[in-house]
Amino acid sequence: MAEALNAADREPDRAEAILGVFDTAFGELLEKDPAAFRVKFRKMAASAFAFYRGTACLYYADLDPASGSAFAAAGAPFLDERTGRVWIHGDLHAENFGTYLNADGRLVFNVNDFDEAYVGPFTWDVQRLAASLALVGYAKALADGTIGELVRSYAHAYRRQIALLADGSHKPEDTAFTLDTAEGPILAVLREARLQTRVALLDELTVVDGYDRRFRSGGGSIELDDATRAQVLAAFEEYLTTLPPASRARPDALRVKDVVGRRGIGIGSAGLPSFNLLLEGHTDALENDVVIYMKQGQTPAVSRHVSDPAIRDYFRHEGHRTVISQRALQAHADPWLGHAEIGGLGQLVAEVSPYATDLDWSGLGEPEEIRAVVEYLGRATAIMHAAADESSGHTLVPFSTEHAIDTAIARDEEGFVQGLVDFAHAYGARARTDHQIFVDLFRNGRIPGL
Repeated sequence: MAEALNAADREPDRAEAILGVFDTAFGELLEKDPAAFRVKFRKMAASAFAFYRGTACLYYADLDPASGSAFAAAGAPFLDERTGRVWIHGDLHAENFGTYLNADGRLVFNVNDFDEAYVGPFTWDVQRLAASLALVGYAKALADGTIGELVRSYAHAYRRQIALLADGSHKPEDTAFTLDTAEGPILAVLREARLQTRVALLDELTVVDGYDRRFRSGGGSIELDDATRAQVLAAFEEYLTTLPPASRARPDALRVKDVVGRRGIGIGSAGLPSFNLLLEGHTDALENDVVIYMKQGQTPAVSRHVSDPAIRDYFRHEGHRTVISQRALQAHADPWLGHAEIGGLGQLVAEVSPYATDLDWSGLGEPEEIRAVVEYLGRATAIMHAAADESSGHTLVPFSTEHAIDTAIARDEEGFVQGLVDFAHAYGARARTDHQIFVDLFRNGRIPGL
């Protein structure tokens, strides 16, 4: 019996295109740490959604106007010199939402994970989210019509929130989803986060030894040699200068008690060096110690498709870019958020927080449940886009984002909504097929370097 052609053989040109994008995005890191990429690719092979999460590079290659792809023109009617140059998340998908404890001590549900943030067309964010909803819906065996209605609900929620922000009746910093304002599954996520404690996190990551804490051995921790430890500690001193003044109120609270290397961080960070640092907390009590992480910043996938040198030259390095972007996109960012350099490479620094809980889609099955969630996601996306403009303290986007987006969408509101629905179906189908191609390339040893 003849062997059937696999997906990579059925679409050889697309297979080669995927390999080319992978080489550009991952090649250097893959060469340095192929084992980390084998882990990353195994995770991506598990589902079309996991593949989509790990391949923002492919998404932006398809949306690049120079690509000639049909996807590149999808959002064009809503882009101009302003809406094509706003601060965007860069990897906005259905699982990049969750809780965090903001600088005011409030638990907030919002967008998270800003490693890919940059400046570009606002449509690239909302289209990426819409396609992710199509993949979530398909995995839950929802009909195409139901998936379309969910995307439509997201689009309408985004549009309504942008209009409210543009007319001044709402401000980004006053529209956070908190324990007081959230409902349904979003409130449940916030309540779950509230039950977490710093003591439980410290007990998981550290031990008390000789009347003080240190990191546990094993479990992904890597003991550092003296030279690497010295580099990390020097970078930590540089990081302190990038913190807001309120975070430096008590110098003793910023003393490093221990530092280790880390393995096994997320799909998007394969091959990037990472460290955990244990700090003295705001009192001498051991339960107030704080764990922060320091990891090498990555080149955002979207940056390869935005040619404006004024944007590229605005950032000192990728750690600086990530921090500046997150502070712009979040009304009240992590008070431990900062940056540094090690060996000339930018580092992102933030807290390993016990209060960070991701939105869990596994318990959401019925369309009405999902609809309530996607409406929150639409509102959260609009609030994020509106926060990152002239009022955010940065000069890269020197205009009112919400007014620019509101004006663009108002020209054809139904076209905006239907365009997102059409894009979600089309790119969701493309991603499912690409996942099959990727799996065949991976399992048949056709990805160079692995």
